Amino acid sequence: MVAAAIGGVAVAVATFLVVDSGSGPTGPKELTSDQAGRLAVTRFLNFQAGGRAMTINVPGTAGELTITGSIDYRGKIGYGVVRGTGRDTSSDGLIQWTAANVLVHPMTNAPAKAPARPPGSGWYSRPLQRRGSSLDSSLAIALKLGSDRPDNAELLPQNGAAWVGRDRLDGHQVDIMTGPSAARATTGTAGTSGPAGAVRYWIGSDGTMYRVRVGVASASEPVVIDFDTHKYVPVRPVPGATPTR
Repeated sequence: MVAAAIGGVAVAVATFLVVDSGSGPTGPKELTSDQAGRLAVTRFLNFQAGGRAMTINVPGTAGELTITGSIDYRGKIGYGVVRGTGRDTSSDGLIQWTAANVLVHPMTNAPAKAPARPPGSGWYSRPLQRRGSSLDSSLAIALKLGSDRPDNAELLPQNGAAWVGRDRLDGHQVDIMTGPSAARATTGTAGTSGPAGAVRYWIGSDGTMYRVRVGVASASEPVVIDFDTHKYVPVRPVPGATPTR
């Protein structure tokens, strides 16, 4: 289920649906078979691609954090640069993460893009926080947007997934769809404790994922993840660090 894409994290971090106005949504409406099929394969296409370039915008009362980088969906590891907006530079620098650990490399003057080869020193390691951190919740959610198999298209409409509207992103015509409701998810799938539609996907005509928006408990505004905002750069692990998944 698509709920499982974010559910493993959202069960701890997402409590309320942050309604997105989109671009004139007219739904929710029941998914057509074509729409359900595209929603079912969207995470699998990320995995098939090997990795995607993305920009993650994380809201916060102290100002927004923006992570610009790439995720290797087969290696299950992300890497990029963090820059703050409307806040001090204490959180700025390079970042690399897995589902278990976060490595940070503080920088007073962080570059616009992370170097293709991570520095060999100056890194600090910590566990990825499962709750209470909008940044860590966003990192974990981003990692879960890839899957080594398609979801079950037939079960998506039964479990509350719906079509919301249409939009246009960077020249791509997309459909906006909500993920299934955790309350109606089948046994064995993870879900959120919030209502149906807590996650919204902007999906192209071929199933490509272009944007994801999700509410997390530690932020008053939704986290927004945009794909293909820059060229994908293969993720190289930090020298000497052994990624823990």
